[in-house]
Amino acid sequence: MSLWRHRDFLLLWSGETVSQVGTMVSHLALPLLAATALGATPWEMGLLVAAERGAFLLVGLPAGVLLDRVRRRPVMITADVVRFALFVSIPPAWALGVLTFTQLLVVALLGGVATVFFDVGYQSVLPAVVGRAGLVEGNAKLESTRSAAQAVGPALGGGLVQLVGAASAVLLDAVSYLVSAAFLARMRTREPVPEREPGRSLRSDMAEGLRYVLGHPLLRPIALCTGTANLFMGVLSAVSVLFLARELGQAPAVVGLVLAAGSAAGVLGALSAGRWIRLLGQGRTIVTVPLVTGPLALALPLATQGAGLAWFAVGMAAVAYGGVVYNVAQVSFRQSVTPDRLLSRMNASIRFLVWGTIPFGGLLGGALGELVGLRATLLVTAVGLVLCPVWVLASPLRRLRDLPAAAQA
Repeated sequence: MSLWRHRDFLLLWSGETVSQVGTMVSHLALPLLAATALGATPWEMGLLVAAERGAFLLVGLPAGVLLDRVRRRPVMITADVVRFALFVSIPPAWALGVLTFTQLLVVALLGGVATVFFDVGYQSVLPAVVGRAGLVEGNAKLESTRSAAQAVGPALGGGLVQLVGAASAVLLDAVSYLVSAAFLARMRTREPVPEREPGRSLRSDMAEGLRYVLGHPLLRPIALCTGTANLFMGVLSAVSVLFLARELGQAPAVVGLVLAAGSAAGVLGALSAGRWIRLLGQGRTIVTVPLVTGPLALALPLATQGAGLAWFAVGMAAVAYGGVVYNVAQVSFRQSVTPDRLLSRMNASIRFLVWGTIPFGGLLGGALGELVGLRATLLVTAVGLVLCPVWVLASPLRRLRDLPAAAQA
């Protein structure tokens, strides 16, 4: 059955989509609020990126263990409610003149903790909702709207910041989490309560998930490749808004449009991911697509004012397109190879390893921005993105079209 007629998947997809749009608005609105209204330095911008993603290092592994022990959907709904309460606090604080950079850091960090539980939960609940046969289609649809949110969110966020201010724009993100929770609450899929093995401790369960990922000859190179790419994406996140807004002197609406124009390619990536996988297979898609699209990231530091902004959009488009096709292939791949009892721990371990590099990337980007300048930092980012596929190129994935039947979970 096509997932277009699958009620519970459509509810899961709708909730995740609304939430993603709001999140992408905040991903632009918070840095703009910090950079323009609060006068943040490049180092402080790096701290903000680190706070947003640092939760994957702090709670990523225990979140995976806990989500393997309970039903995942109620946890996701709770995470949405917590994120609403956090982000809705920003507009009144700004209106009362008491908003500080410290509050932005706290909201970003605690919101990131809730996001860890939500993201690990939805990736782990997907096989129960659509079955393993529907994973590629389900992940492609989820990636398509995530990419659309990355395209629409910055443009919408830039326009809202221009019209009503960055603090008020964050309110859209807060409301999106309530809408997401409402969609999830209407799902009918009933997950069984996982059976807990007696005598298992939190530490031993976390270790088992990490051992599974790091000891797996196919998952380990995927984790290393993705972690390296995310390290340099953290660098990019720390300096891109500052580069466009300060060095190139662009208005918030223009900054949003440039970022959106690049991210729109991610939607095309999600729509074409299935064709890549049918043509090359999941294994070879994971290897080939980053090799093809990565070199175009070298266009990022070439951006200038006026028509030269197109270079930045081209670089962002290549990164977004390649990243989405790669993600559809590798997420479906790892969901297929992992036993049900380890799904949350596998996803959490992967997130810990690959998203845990983003805070370090943010700090690295902030430090490099202070030391060598924003344009030179973009060049470092581009070179890193070109080199990250070396991990999968040197692995068995380059010879593997699809997952061996014997390895199916």
